[in-house]
Amino acid sequence: MAENSKIEWTDHTFNPWIGCTKVSPACDGCYAENLMANRYGRVQWGAGEDRQRTGKANWRKPYAWDKAAKEAGSRPYVFCASLADVFDNEVDEMWRHDLMNLIEATPNLIWLLLTKRIGNVRKMTDPERGCRLLPRNAAIGATIANQEEYDRDRMKLWEVKETREPLFTFGSFEPLLGRIVLDKYAPDWIITGGETDQGPHKARRTDPDNFRYLRDQSAALGRAFFMKQMTRKEPIPADLLIRQWPEVA
Repeated sequence: MAENSKIEWTDHTFNPWIGCTKVSPACDGCYAENLMANRYGRVQWGAGEDRQRTGKANWRKPYAWDKAAKEAGSRPYVFCASLADVFDNEVDEMWRHDLMNLIEATPNLIWLLLTKRIGNVRKMTDPERGCRLLPRNAAIGATIANQEEYDRDRMKLWEVKETREPLFTFGSFEPLLGRIVLDKYAPDWIITGGETDQGPHKARRTDPDNFRYLRDQSAALGRAFFMKQMTRKEPIPADLLIRQWPEVA
């Protein structure tokens, strides 16, 4: 399921802007920083640094994807964003407004909005604060690397589900940095994976049994489970090669 993206759980990847600030242990080996800051020197990473909006040609691509999806009678996934965070405090609010307009204008696409700042989502989609309401074809996800982050953020994601009614919620448990105990407030889709080397940062190894623990809990809770990759993209054991997608009405 990767037509225009190398990410296994999506069809397309769209980056409305580039740049971010590290806010989680999951950020220590940031792919985006290593690529766009360290290798290409396109932006500087960190608080107070300018985010760079992508060009008009890039912003036109989702319209073509939407047209093709309508003609095919399909609903492809669009991951937004791999090189930034939609709900970053340091992004111009009008950029987010433009993005929400784009999402709403492409109803044949399912937009996957993944954030490490799940606590910002409700206020940044609140019309009473002058923000655009979350479009009906958007799903909301949170990056969760360890038990501390799950305990801190699971209810924030659940509250987004209850108040903003996204298509579904999802958790990116990647890189998985320890065993995580889920509960009834777990997201609808559990995506997990191990880390890869990024420049001077060497991948932290994940015990395969921690992936199995997530797999078994997902089954017990009725959640879709997606095993993306092992540490350093080692071969995935046969019993872990499960790639499910959530049901979408």
